Amino acid sequence: MPAATENPSAGASHTDFDLIIVGAGIAGINAAYRFQTGTPAGSSYAIFEARDDLGGTWDLFRYPGIRSDSDIFTFAFQWNTWPKTGTMASGQEIRTYMKESAQKTGIYDNIRFRHKIIAANWESAHSRWAITASAPGTKDPKVYYSQFMYLATGYYDYETPLHTIIPGIDNFQGKVLHPQFWPEDLDYKGKEVVIIGSGATAVTMVPSMSDKAKHVTMLQRSPTYIFPLPQHGTMARIVFLLFPQSISHLLLRAGWVIQLVLMIQFCKYFPGIVRRVIKYENVKRLPAEVPWDPHFNPRYNPWEQRLCASQDGDIFAALSTGKASVVTDTISTVTKDSIKLSSGSVLHPDIIVTATGLRLNFAGGMDLTIDGKHMDQSRQFLWKGTMLQDIPNLFFTIGFENASWTLGCDCAAYLTVRVIEQLRNKGLKVAVPRMSASDQKTMVPKPLFSLKATYLDSVNEKLPKGGSGVWAPRTNYPVDLWKSRYGDIETGLVMS
Repeated sequence: MPAATENPSAGASHTDFDLIIVGAGIAGINAAYRFQTGTPAGSSYAIFEARDDLGGTWDLFRYPGIRSDSDIFTFAFQWNTWPKTGTMASGQEIRTYMKESAQKTGIYDNIRFRHKIIAANWESAHSRWAITASAPGTKDPKVYYSQFMYLATGYYDYETPLHTIIPGIDNFQGKVLHPQFWPEDLDYKGKEVVIIGSGATAVTMVPSMSDKAKHVTMLQRSPTYIFPLPQHGTMARIVFLLFPQSISHLLLRAGWVIQLVLMIQFCKYFPGIVRRVIKYENVKRLPAEVPWDPHFNPRYNPWEQRLCASQDGDIFAALSTGKASVVTDTISTVTKDSIKLSSGSVLHPDIIVTATGLRLNFAGGMDLTIDGKHMDQSRQFLWKGTMLQDIPNLFFTIGFENASWTLGCDCAAYLTVRVIEQLRNKGLKVAVPRMSASDQKTMVPKPLFSLKATYLDSVNEKLPKGGSGVWAPRTNYPVDLWKSRYGDIETGLVMS
């Protein structure tokens, strides 16, 4: 799509773009597609990406075994069929797919790499965003003007990981790594590796590293639910046998959406049954010397925290080889060459991996202001999961906690285009969510994430709030997709 000339001197109401999208990851590329296919020809946009390549999380994270933590049929873009038949995909496969998706649709040409947005100020007098960004080849930041801004930045810090207090970790003389910053040249062949954590990252790293490492230990304070997920399940094989690939993907996508909705409801109402099913699937794969309790027996019910998927049960297979083990304990202290545990046991790693979570960084760390006044997003409610209370023409992507991230991105992108087109059809320029006086008095804040994960506690404190009615968080993809595409967009939204 054509883009206007940048920063001309004429016209205080000038805009360089109709829309600036911040971030060239899954959310940004999807938003660009929905915008360029859902608005009239000539509508202009640009994606500002701070890094030197697209992919977001999938370009940043390069640790061994990185892959989708949900099925790829719902994680992939609805508008570009995933080219393979496996249920889960590696990080490299996802990066390649994202780049191909952006190139075939012309989105790639609208990405401005190494453009890091430093600040964004809404100018009420001119009904536009003034966006200050560093740009390659320039000494001073440049200002770009856009009528709308779409935040596709995710919710965690790309530059600083979450620091967990590990007693004595500074004493360790071996390598201490965080999965977020994995060195490309790391040689762990024949090394003793201890991975601290029990989430999706640890669950994928253990089997991936055990083939080269001397031994890999997953050290966890408490276990999580791990469910084996077949890479080529029976139903998927039948569907691919009977239908062309494009139709097969649509059927499997719909099947996974329905299955997930039903599974979450079943976990909610029949947690005991689900726990017994997961236990059965774990025990039949575990070697005799590895007990289910305490290593795979969480203290919470299924889906109070997100389940971890194990591709073809690979973590259980790694444990069966004897080259991997799991230890459930707390750390007493780390010495120069060991980890001493509260039980009295001692581990002797060459490499320690701290897979302990992510650090929050809302909106990529930019300074967000309205007419120069700083806005504290943690005090704002989120309208229909997409727009921030009292902030004009700003859209925000947040995915589902209990489904593929891409599904939530698509809901936000559809709603964004609807609001923009509603303004255009009415000859208006500004849309801002406003809460009525009565709602302000009675609205009970809800966290955007209800899962009981440690790192999400700090995330919820700094993210916008959910409420009820049009301020409710997204929780159910089919329902939220219908609301985004066809539901009411008048309540709570002031257009002028």
